[in-house]
Amino acid sequence: MAGEWETTASWWQENFTDGADAEYTEQIIPLAVAHAAGCTRVLDVGCGEGQLSRAVSSSSRIAIGVDPVWPQLHVARARGGVYARGAGGALPFNDGVFDAVLACLVFEHIDDAVGAIGEVARVLQPGGRFLFFLNHPLLQTPGSGWIDDHILEEQYWRIGPYLVPDTTMEEVDKGVFLPFVHRPLSHYVNALAGAGLFVTHMEEPAPPPGFLARAPEYVDAATIPRLLFLRCEKRS
Repeated sequence: MAGEWETTASWWQENFTDGADAEYTEQIIPLAVAHAAGCTRVLDVGCGEGQLSRAVSSSSRIAIGVDPVWPQLHVARARGGVYARGAGGALPFNDGVFDAVLACLVFEHIDDAVGAIGEVARVLQPGGRFLFFLNHPLLQTPGSGWIDDHILEEQYWRIGPYLVPDTTMEEVDKGVFLPFVHRPLSHYVNALAGAGLFVTHMEEPAPPPGFLARAPEYVDAATIPRLLFLRCEKRS
């Protein structure tokens, strides 16, 4: 799936990085920074142009970003930080190198999520944490959406075939198509447990104010979570 990201890298950078997207600035980045507290070596899987890698870096913590897409890595290195080329299914690091791994809105684009979660567990030291951000599976279910029912005169969120794994090409912007893999939440939780990673904290935050200000069509659906955050810890 890297081919699509090669051609859409500049679109992503323009619309979702460097302060352009409220869901990152108001929600995702603060969560990542808060839950990386106390860690000294963080790996950012699918780092893109590196905004989360840079956000969690500090004088006492090094963050390394890894991504398979060269146009993302070129911009990441220009903006500062430490990066390597690699994919989630074959991370180019030794066992137990990191005390935290971060993956943000990445696994929805990975065909073999079980294998990639196994790689996360491999590079984590015992007791290390996995900070796992997903587009909420309820939102990502194919066929889901906000319905204006003019016959019943009510609005509601329609859920598609949630239990059925599916891969679709979605038009996320005019002329911009990206592959999304839908899996029910149980698929991820069981894969995490199978790799020795256990959920210790979970959040389903409402869309942040800055996002709703720019996308007023979501105001009536603000009780439907767009984001899912899982903090997992590797069994010692």
